[in-house]
Amino acid sequence: MNDASATLHQRIRGEIEDLIRSGAWAPGRKVPSEAELMTRFGCSRMTVNKAMSVLAEAGLIVRRRRAGSFVARPRVHSTVLDIPDIQAQILARGETYAFDLLDQRHRKPKAGDAEEVGLAAGGELLALRGLHVAAGRPFALEDRLISLAAVPEAASTDFAAEPPGAWLLHHVPWTEAENRISAVGADAGAAELLALDVGTALLAVERRTWRAGEPVTWVRQLFPGEAYDLVARFGPARG
Repeated sequence: MNDASATLHQRIRGEIEDLIRSGAWAPGRKVPSEAELMTRFGCSRMTVNKAMSVLAEAGLIVRRRRAGSFVARPRVHSTVLDIPDIQAQILARGETYAFDLLDQRHRKPKAGDAEEVGLAAGGELLALRGLHVAAGRPFALEDRLISLAAVPEAASTDFAAEPPGAWLLHHVPWTEAENRISAVGADAGAAELLALDVGTALLAVERRTWRAGEPVTWVRQLFPGEAYDLVARFGPARG
């Protein structure tokens, strides 16, 4: 790359970075396409692509195949040893929040599934699927089972008005929880709901909670990798 091209790539990067850091371009805003930037700056696609790659590596933009580039959202941080209230976390960072209840039904536990049978404790399960939305964009896909033996009032609760995670935290005290964390690729269904490409890296958080030894709920939440992380601070284990 010659000096003129390098200077132009730095100018493109600098102008976009200034717009993001100043707040003129809010998180989630779509960045002009490479074709639009080529016209605006009178340069090649290679020069624009280089500038965008540097911005993506710096965590300022997120590039999505076919959808384009967007101003990156600040990550939501949650401690590993806690149960986060996603609604509260999103509102705390100044963004609008919504929960789209996609499905709600009562059902028996799956035959042969020991964990579902244990959760149901001889009763039925309330199965819920919903989408957490931050600032108008998909934030997390949630699948949840609630034990109606442990929480019978959940059967008559309007989870379209209050997300189930927040409702449980406010109404059903828990005494024990287990988190399992993994990385998965988005399948076709999850990719469509989260507006991502199939195979995009997702953070999968699977959680179970108990109240005085009685199982309450199981939930699996899928987050786009750039939107969420889990942290823990701890000391050396004692022998």
